[in-house]
Amino acid sequence: MLTEGFAFETQHRMGAARVGRLQTPHGLVETPAFVAVGTQATVKSLTPEDLHNVGTQIIFANTYHLYLRPGADIVAEMGGLHRFMRWDGPIMTDSGGFQVFSLGASIEQGVGKVASIFPDEDPNTPRPKRKPTEGQSLVKITEEGVEFRSHLDGSRHFFTPELSIEIQRKLGADIILAFDECTSPLHDEAYTRRAMERTHRWALRSLEAFRTSHPLHGYPQALYGIVQGGAYHDLRVASARFIAEQPFDGIAIGGSLGRTKEDMRAVLEWTIPLLPDEKPRHLLGIGEIPDIFDAVARGVDTFDCVAPTRMARNAGILARTLDGKRLPKFRMNLRNARFKRDPRPLVEGCTCYTCRTYSRAYVHHLFRANELLAYRLATIHNLHYLNDLMRQIRAALLQGTFDELRRHWLGE
Repeated sequence: MLTEGFAFETQHRMGAARVGRLQTPHGLVETPAFVAVGTQATVKSLTPEDLHNVGTQIIFANTYHLYLRPGADIVAEMGGLHRFMRWDGPIMTDSGGFQVFSLGASIEQGVGKVASIFPDEDPNTPRPKRKPTEGQSLVKITEEGVEFRSHLDGSRHFFTPELSIEIQRKLGADIILAFDECTSPLHDEAYTRRAMERTHRWALRSLEAFRTSHPLHGYPQALYGIVQGGAYHDLRVASARFIAEQPFDGIAIGGSLGRTKEDMRAVLEWTIPLLPDEKPRHLLGIGEIPDIFDAVARGVDTFDCVAPTRMARNAGILARTLDGKRLPKFRMNLRNARFKRDPRPLVEGCTCYTCRTYSRAYVHHLFRANELLAYRLATIHNLHYLNDLMRQIRAALLQGTFDELRRHWLGE
């Protein structure tokens, strides 16, 4: 059963895919839906009004980062995240579990934050400039919890499932996550099993901490459990069954999704049939357009990813284009010189503010001149483009034309 104040209803099915409605204290989310990432209580360069205008229904904030700065107590004093950032729609927060990975194995092994999340998919992905801490884990994992060394000032902090829930109570998001250990695609099966079993014990501790605490801001919160197990079939099955048996309000699929997107599809196919049909399903950290189609087709309701906003800040514009082999690509680099005199909108037919108002030449100029407006205009377009795709997907599922829409977008 969902926490009072929450409801999830499946309206229509097409195979494993489904159209639904997720009711929260701060509004309705029509699913499948993309969750925009606002790590530090802001979707970079956009105001809440911008987010509404581009069709964003729900955002995702980061517990670990907000704990470090400005601090959960300050957010609580300001009335919780909704009042602090002046966003009146639904909010999710993660548990800090992803930072177990991003500040640990990600740094040591060169995956995720510092390389491709699917390391075998694109071996030529350029690595960023080496940082002083690269190669040195900033976390220490024990049964009790995780010791973090702050990436801001090197100070040490210890997260437990109980503290994670306490912080998320103070932040006041509508949907909060159980504390977990997110593993790397390069971890072997033995380590992934130990991490999964530890995640299960932490899930029970998170549930107990949630049960024995209370919301601080006058409205209820829902708690999602997280399925782990890497790209190992037996582990994913075991984790899905364990988490499905617990009284969570919804279920997130997290951790390593393997070395390739084929691995990711397999993980979803192993996992989703074992999850309770009446509960919402969230896929953590996935948001590229082909992956969205794959996730929706297998029954995912919501997913978050930094890709469209991070891409925007690097002059990457979401646009469906065809290469010489007639295969679709979904990124256009506006720094390229060919856009210097291009009078067209970023994407022909797009109805976002940027495309209705500005030319490729102008936004190209802003990026080449390192003007801050470039980030805002590109982010407006990318989120509008992705939210519009989600509207198309929901409509296609209702009309029974999802396969046709997928073929149109992916050229399959």
